Amino acid sequence: MNKPPSTDQTLLKMPSLRAVKCFVAAARYQSFTRAAEALCVTQAAISRQIRELEEHLGTMLFERVGRSVKLTPAGSIFFEAAQLSFINIAQAATRVRKDYGNSARRTLTLCCSPAFSALWMAHRLPSFFSANPDIDLDLVTTQNFLSLEPGIHPDIFITKMARVRDGYVSVPLFHDRIYPVCTPAYLDAHPEIRSLEGLSNGVLLNLSPYGRSQVAEHVDWGVWLAIHRLDMEDRPHNGAHYFNANDYNLLIQMVLNDQGVALGFDHLVSPLIDKGQLTRPVGQELVLEETRHYFAYREEKADDSALGRFRSWFLGQSGVPGS
Repeated sequence: MNKPPSTDQTLLKMPSLRAVKCFVAAARYQSFTRAAEALCVTQAAISRQIRELEEHLGTMLFERVGRSVKLTPAGSIFFEAAQLSFINIAQAATRVRKDYGNSARRTLTLCCSPAFSALWMAHRLPSFFSANPDIDLDLVTTQNFLSLEPGIHPDIFITKMARVRDGYVSVPLFHDRIYPVCTPAYLDAHPEIRSLEGLSNGVLLNLSPYGRSQVAEHVDWGVWLAIHRLDMEDRPHNGAHYFNANDYNLLIQMVLNDQGVALGFDHLVSPLIDKGQLTRPVGQELVLEETRHYFAYREEKADDSALGRFRSWFLGQSGVPGS
């Protein structure tokens, strides 16, 4: 004999989602009138739903202040939780529509660093879009791949981490090749930087580790010069500027503006060198042969056609053998 379904106390204790939706809108706009306009209902409907919600919770959620409303302490607590829940629901609904809906267009979510998106992806993406007009991309940039915001579940990571999350397949890409870069004009104005000694005493623009998620060894000017047997401590204390920033895009822009020399990561700066915008003042470089970049994709989507097309395009652009 089948047992009757048990009562779910959690669901029974839940307030009406329609009422919560009205409450979130009213709290966001601090106005019942504007909430009604946003939800395409009447102000009376907003007032009725919030009154029922307050009765359900047994406390006032708003203080009426003239024509506007203000959250009570209890209302602030409830709003914080309710708004986050609705954001998560909306994001999940978007993912389901994109991944399982009947739309002819497909969307892939890609996560990479800001520098990679600006210096590697930006000028290459037109070739992907022109060849794949039915695929859209949602690009999320971060310096911390280990703690993304709730609701972010990328289809693809581009990272230095060999294992970014469970459930992902990692394809090894290239090693980092690191060498100094400046503009041709800056090099003409500062010919002394054609030697390592002259370079070490020049204006150096340095990528610092602060505020950045370091998942592989960090190479700054001190490390790079030490490997080439030069000591940063030997720089004159009243000599050229040494500028620190944890924003690589900023450093490259400063280099392009003839403000000094930065360490160039080959996969990011080689297009600028090919265009003649940047040049290498010295031939020495550092290759990190113990580490690689990785293309990591969701294992459950291994046979997904949209992801497969992007993977083939990306690996081809990266020069991965056999791609």
